[in-house]
Amino acid sequence: MEIFLYVLAAIVLLIVVLGLIAPKTYQVRRSIIINCPLSETFDYLKLIKNQNNWSPWKKKDPCMEQTFEGTDGEVGFISRWKGNKGVGEGEQEIVSIIEDESIDTELRFFKPWKSQSIGHLLVDKVDDNQTMVTWGFSGRNPFPFNIFILFVNFEKAVGKDFEDGLQSLKKILDK
Repeated sequence: MEIFLYVLAAIVLLIVVLGLIAPKTYQVRRSIIINCPLSETFDYLKLIKNQNNWSPWKKKDPCMEQTFEGTDGEVGFISRWKGNKGVGEGEQEIVSIIEDESIDTELRFFKPWKSQSIGHLLVDKVDDNQTMVTWGFSGRNPFPFNIFILFVNFEKAVGKDFEDGLQSLKKILDK
């Protein structure tokens, strides 16, 4: 019994130490240059429904259920989804639009685990016919979930999805 208590105490101590050293926030960003004028690119991006055409998660579950609330392309628009294990369940709400600059969304995930992130799409003019699009999101890792980040390269895994999505977006918008 005494050995069991020492082992249990060591495990608890290890979890606490890992929780203290693990990152408490995360941020993933990827960018691509698209051969399309800035305003045309921005007008396409601000319509959340257009994400169905280039989102890597839509490809992971083409049959996911989706519902929409509000006017697409305006603050307050909400896209809800419910899909397989690969996409889970959640919603995305437009919380800020700065015309020809940025679209910020709040991502609320319900399954497979509950979490909240801020997503953003940024556009920068490269020249009259090229636009740099940056897609990213950030959030907080509360204890004990922050320990997970120590063992999984979250930035690389989600970053790959962002890269795939941006490549699909480029194929749609390139002129």
